[in-house]
This record gives sequence, C-alpha cells and structure tokens, in this order.
Amino acid sequence: MRLFIAALAAVTLTHPAAAWQAGTDGALCTLTHAENGLDIRLTHDPGPPLWTITITAPTPWPEAAIFSIAFLDGADLTISTDRHILSQDGLALTVADRGFGNVLAGLSGNARALFRAGDAEFSASLAGAAPEVAAFEACGTTPAV
Repeated sequence: MRLFIAALAAVTLTHPAAAWQAGTDGALCTLTHAENGLDIRLTHDPGPPLWTITITAPTPWPEAAIFSIAFLDGADLTISTDRHILSQDGLALTVADRGFGNVLAGLSGNARALFRAGDAEFSASLAGAAPEVAAFEACGTTPAV
C-alpha cells in the first residue's frame, strides 16, 4: 500500500493537473496554462499598457498570414490578426496589443479554445479559466494596501 501511495504521489508531483493560473512576474501580470504539450502565457504590463499572448506548441507553427483563436462552447467568438510573430524555432507564436478585451471575454466565457495558423490547429480546455482571468484582469489595477 505504501508503495502505491508513493507511486501515486510521484506521478501527481511530476505531472501537475492542467489548470489556468493567474500570477505575477516582476511588474508583469501573468495568466498561464499548460496542456498536452501546449503552453499558453498571457502577460499584461499595466505601465504602457501592453498585453501579450504567446502560444508555444509541441510542433512548429507554419508561416501564415492570419492567426486566429476560436472560443467555443459558450459565448462563441472568433478573433484573428495578421500582427503575430513566430519565435526563431517556430514553436512560439506571439501577439501583442494595447487591449485584450475580446481575448479575455473568450477565455472566461467558453469551454475551449482553438488556436489556428495556416494548417496548424491546437486546442485547449478553458475549464476553470474564468476566475483566473478575473484575477489577471484585476492585477495591476488594485491599489497597494
């Protein structure tokens, strides 16, 4: 029995449950999620203001004119842009803007998201995202006590 519990603890500790998590990284507000080799990271710098989303995929993103996110199973919404950039290795795709209202509404009001560029498509669960999105939105706007 002890061996089973130890093995279960080892698996749990080395494979954390996929969850959305709001936090900070220095002055940046962050919202992160990892699932099936996909890493999603949003940042908000309250100073300029500047918002970013980076989706790091398990395989390289193709060069594509348009990147889109389809938010599904809730308040369905699809947004797209031609202002995305790829990392040198092609694994990370980043979009930056002065506002992310539609992105945040999509993350908090739906059950899943599809990230698309060219013929590449990656899916992520949005289960549990809403409260973390709310914390992310509040970050940088709450006065220090």
